[in-house]
Amino acid sequence: MRPGASVRVLAEDPCYSKRYDCMSVSRISSRSRRLNKAQKLSVAGVSTLAAAAVGFSLIPNDASATTEPQAASAAAPVAYTGSQTKNIQTGAIEQNSTAAQLVKAADEAKAKAAAEKKAEAKAKAAAKAKKAKAKADAKKRAAKKASRAADRKPVYKNNLDGWIRESLAIMHKKNIPGTYEGLHRNIIRESSGNPRAINDWDINAINGVPSKGLLQVIKPTFDFYHVKGTKHDQYDPVANITAAANYAADKYGSIDNVDSAY
Repeated sequence: MRPGASVRVLAEDPCYSKRYDCMSVSRISSRSRRLNKAQKLSVAGVSTLAAAAVGFSLIPNDASATTEPQAASAAAPVAYTGSQTKNIQTGAIEQNSTAAQLVKAADEAKAKAAAEKKAEAKAKAAAKAKKAKAKADAKKRAAKKASRAADRKPVYKNNLDGWIRESLAIMHKKNIPGTYEGLHRNIIRESSGNPRAINDWDINAINGVPSKGLLQVIKPTFDFYHVKGTKHDQYDPVANITAAANYAADKYGSIDNVDSAY
């Protein structure tokens, strides 16, 4: 520092010129700031109170009368009389009872719906079973009827037409070939349709084995080619026809292929 500079600084310093202590000035400034803050808070409080006063002044006269009791009632605890308590209890019981009734009604409706659904399913199952049983019974009756028809022995007329037809039925079962025309043609030629016809003049008759019946079959041939299920009698029309047809099938392939003595 230059000589005399300190004198100049002290002369220019306000603390020096006014004889104030600098530390005192600093404390005054801090206290002044704290007072300003308190003053600001005071102003804010006053503003709030003023706004509240304006708000109350805008409420109607009768509203101010009701506002204070409501505030008081909100602040004070509620006290009930005995009758009020009883009414409240009764109302709660009634509400609980109503809720229970609703739950019970819902459960009953659900149970009823389930029962109806179960009954419907049971009815459907019963109807299905009944239908299946009816179908099975019908099938059984049809089979029984067919069996009876199969077991029933056809009734053939006791004449040449009936004898040929019965013989054809047996031949069909035994896989013996031949037709109505082939049988009828040979029968007419051999015996003229007489089941008791007998040849007593040919070589077979001379040898003691005359030809007999509708298709004039000798005893050894009849015995050998006799068809099981027919009478063992040369004069029986059906037995004679089937045995002769069986012999012709073995020797000529079919009675239909025979056009003369065989």
